[in-house]
Amino acid sequence: MAAIRIKRVYDQYSGDDGYRVFVEKLWPRGIKKEDLKMDLWAKDLAPSDDLRRWYSHDPEKWDEFRKRYRKELCSKKQLEDLRKVENLTLLVASKSELNGAAVIKEILEGWDDFEDFCSSVRGDQIMNRSHIDD
Repeated sequence: MAAIRIKRVYDQYSGDDGYRVFVEKLWPRGIKKEDLKMDLWAKDLAPSDDLRRWYSHDPEKWDEFRKRYRKELCSKKQLEDLRKVENLTLLVASKSELNGAAVIKEILEGWDDFEDFCSSVRGDQIMNRSHIDD
């Protein structure tokens, strides 16, 4: 299995980090773009603005955030590419361990479960549309 870790953008860079991907939409305060050692800024993998604002890193909302965010990620083909990376570090600015990178890591480590989840989400969407047509 590929090594996947999560680090804050403020943490020390390490040669062991491998491929470094920043997975937030907003640039972190106090860091110049040229100073952050990263291979990719995957803005498209970040939670939507609405979801991010709703969640606001409230631990009480974590389970629902995870569910909603996983639904958003079902349509993100970029995850397929990250799956193939052997040594991956997901970078976040968040102090909380309950963040989007934790969800992405969980997905990449349990890809088959994620595909099943996305299949069920797509099935629910089809079912919901068919009720509208009735």
